Amino acid sequence: MFWTTAAYAMAPGPGGEAQTWSTFGSLALIFAVFYFLLIRPQQKRAKEQKAMLEALRKGDEVITSGGLMGRIVDTQDKFLLVDLGETKVKILRSAVTSVPTAAPAPKDKGK
Repeated sequence: MFWTTAAYAMAPGPGGEAQTWSTFGSLALIFAVFYFLLIRPQQKRAKEQKAMLEALRKGDEVITSGGLMGRIVDTQDKFLLVDLGETKVKILRSAVTSVPTAAPAPKDKGK
């Protein structure tokens, strides 16, 4: 007798299938928001970073993850030899965070 009462309690009521679809739709919407706001931009930044690391050449100025700024003297597969002024250091290519671009010199408006 008690088993039949429990069975009726577990049976889906009216609109049970509609509730399932709305739950699925909500989860799909949340995933789409996460993808477009978090995952996709991160993939784009990683792709740009990889392209920048592959394009490093001798003579480029670089800034490392440790905050050191120098000029590339020699390149290898995974390592770079960077001149810091009086010292040359060997760093991992992946330790380079950016390549500063030279800002155009201000134009002097003649008097």
